[in-house]
Amino acid sequence: MNFLMVFKIAGRALARNTMRSTLTMLGIIIGVAAVIAMVAVGQGAKAQVEAQIASIGSNLLMVFPGSTTQGGVHAGSGSVTTLTQDDAQAIQKELSSIRMAAPSLRTVAQVVSANQNWSTAVTGSSPEYFVVRDWSFESGGPFTQSDLDGAMKVAVLGKTVASNLFGSQDPVAQIIRIQNVPFKVIGLLLPKGQSAMGQDQDDTVIVPLSTLQKRIMGVTYIQAIMVSANSPEETITAEEEVRLLLHQRHHIPPGQDDDFTVRNMTDIAAAAEASSQIMTLLLGSIASVSLIVGGIGIMNIMLVSVTERTREIGIRMAVGARGRDILLQFLVEAVVLSLAGGVLGVILGVASSRIISAFVHWPTIISPGSILLASFFSIAIGVFFGLYPARRAASLDPIEALRYE
Repeated sequence: MNFLMVFKIAGRALARNTMRSTLTMLGIIIGVAAVIAMVAVGQGAKAQVEAQIASIGSNLLMVFPGSTTQGGVHAGSGSVTTLTQDDAQAIQKELSSIRMAAPSLRTVAQVVSANQNWSTAVTGSSPEYFVVRDWSFESGGPFTQSDLDGAMKVAVLGKTVASNLFGSQDPVAQIIRIQNVPFKVIGLLLPKGQSAMGQDQDDTVIVPLSTLQKRIMGVTYIQAIMVSANSPEETITAEEEVRLLLHQRHHIPPGQDDDFTVRNMTDIAAAAEASSQIMTLLLGSIASVSLIVGGIGIMNIMLVSVTERTREIGIRMAVGARGRDILLQFLVEAVVLSLAGGVLGVILGVASSRIISAFVHWPTIISPGSILLASFFSIAIGVFFGLYPARRAASLDPIEALRYE
């Protein structure tokens, strides 16, 4: 018996009971659609987390001041001001694994423009800040080293601040006041959206560090150093080199606690990515239960079909059909059911993913791999759950089958 004839016979057999065949396929359709939709949701969540982490900066290390201990009481990280702008410059100039370093000082202030005002974070840094953060401009540009050296009153606005102060108008060349100090806006940043912690990164004003220190806060210290390593592979080396350099610069003897803290943002990104992968796997595993239920439905219906067609099987054996021909026929029927259900499930799964993205506003990513995997499992389930009924049909005694009523 050739395969074309087998498929024709299988098609005719399934067409005789269209409603039963459709309901049998329903389990596979729902299972495949659920797997594709759930994996798409998981992949979308993973991509969103990765984008939020990437928006912080590339290959980023954060250096914060350490803690103090007085009378046996340990204060938290950042309770002592141990970092300086010279530390940031030394990190950038002396360490080969470092691409760039930017000091950072932050406060919250009321920003005023004409009759509009907005409370926001004001960050003081160096021109390297925009490179470390990988932050591009919508209009205008960053301040320069000469602006930093001269403590010039210039500012770069995030999109949220610009929208609240100027609406749709380009803020470049406009004047704003920060705690009654006038600043000229020289740049508007492209929006970055929320950070991984849910904070609006565009709700910010960035000014030269020296300007914030001298004209607004009246301090000489910095609160953090943002360090960008040359590559993701060098972040561990960069972390060790930063620790060693600050040990030397701060004259910390062996055995004494550090007066600074170095955090590797690459580790945080890896942890977040691992969490999103686990969520994707969990969603896919839950959805795949529907595939197994669909497979059980195929086995059940094929067993009923074998019982109903016992006399037909006996007649075919009597006229020369071999056991393997009967086996192949029923196995192909099971595979056709699961394959047809898989194709319809793929269509439904893709459509469901689009609907979730459009109406729930949850990002979804449909990967070819998830479609191929779901299709492969639908065929495999057809073979696995169809094998027992097919073998049962092939093992029937022709005489007993002909006598069956």
